[in-house]
Amino acid sequence: MRLFAVGQLGWSTLSGIITAWLVTFYLPTERALQQEGAKYFLPTGHIFWVLTVLGLISFVCRIFDAVTDPWIASLSDRSRNPKGRRFPFMKRAAIPFAIMTVLVFMAPQEGQTSPLNIAWVLVTLVLFYLFMTMYCTPYNALISEFGKTQEDRMYISTAISLTFFFGTMIAYTPFVFAGMLRGAVGYVWSYRICFIVLAVFALVCMFVPVFRLKETDFVEARPSESDAFRSLIKTFRNKDFRIFSVSDIAYWIGLTLFQTGLPFFVTVSMGLDESWTMIFMGAMTVLSACFYPFVNGMVRKHGKRSLVIAGFFGLALAYEITALIGAVPALTGMLPGILVVVISSFPMALLGIIPQSIVADVAEEDSIATGENREGMFFAARTFAMKLGQSLAMLIFTSLAVIGAAQNSESNELTASATGLRIVAVVAVVFCVLGAVILSRYDEKSVMNAIKAHEDGQK
Repeated sequence: MRLFAVGQLGWSTLSGIITAWLVTFYLPTERALQQEGAKYFLPTGHIFWVLTVLGLISFVCRIFDAVTDPWIASLSDRSRNPKGRRFPFMKRAAIPFAIMTVLVFMAPQEGQTSPLNIAWVLVTLVLFYLFMTMYCTPYNALISEFGKTQEDRMYISTAISLTFFFGTMIAYTPFVFAGMLRGAVGYVWSYRICFIVLAVFALVCMFVPVFRLKETDFVEARPSESDAFRSLIKTFRNKDFRIFSVSDIAYWIGLTLFQTGLPFFVTVSMGLDESWTMIFMGAMTVLSACFYPFVNGMVRKHGKRSLVIAGFFGLALAYEITALIGAVPALTGMLPGILVVVISSFPMALLGIIPQSIVADVAEEDSIATGENREGMFFAARTFAMKLGQSLAMLIFTSLAVIGAAQNSESNELTASATGLRIVAVVAVVFCVLGAVILSRYDEKSVMNAIKAHEDGQK
């Protein structure tokens, strides 16, 4: 299972590049423009009231995802490939997934906010999400299929959660290494070179499970007979899954608002060098990993739902501190960053491990009730929740972060402001609390009793 988890290290690195850098690269700060040689590629001002071009591009891409997620999940669930239902999709998707990640940042007309650049980012981002779905949806479906027991599923969820956060942390390394290249290649290419290196690393990681493991040695699943539309309807007929999905969307909105905003919180709100972004993210990841060994024991004692709810409120507290930067005199310099790292690390451990296991539980309970294996569709819906949450977060962030920013009278270009970033943090708090309230309606006891009764019947 350690080899399986390496695949997540790869795809989370690529996903982290988009999450951390799409807005940072295409919505540069005033400091980056004036002191570091950053360039505009896309219009950054408001259109259609408070919306932005970059936010709309991200949102359109997720609408496209609304079609491809269940489609890929259904193809995977129904596959009769003798090499397995999941690995063949992952193998075909890995290379174009890595390539598209880099191409997103290769808009051709540097320093111009042209229609060609808008079209370039839109098309490459659509393809990025297509190939991400082709890899991630089958990959996530294997969590339930590889995990034959509760202990197995918690172990797998822990392992892939750890690699997810380390992959995300790796995606932030250009904040350190790009500065070393900037004098030789300039601002734009200093980041592009870093993205190319990270994409190669991610590709190697994504190939590890598909070439080092044999799916049929672990899984003997029956192909689903439902087409994509019917399978999706059946999936969302599950009340507990509907509750979890809505809560999960709120989680991803809150998390992505913070991850996307972290470089801006560091440079604009705290007034620190951008390299501190990597330091804070790295510290958060390492400290969170220190709590991982304790999560499984806590799940056995307290259950999954209550711990995820606690994680939501913990993240809300961390985001509230971010919102108070500049408003409370004591929260200056590195102090708010240190507080956020310390407070958020344990909630991130809980929310990183447990939700995947909840999806696996619901998928197994549904399989017991219906006699049909549709793990791919359940995890496709979870992947869609993640990407929809990220998309809405991008739309929200790019719209709110520029509130209060000074606008050049000769253009429509804006940069993030301290006021806008404070509003973003408050919105993140609201979504975390909302996620906790919604998840409180999840009937964990019923799901786990059904699984236990089935396991007892097979003994």
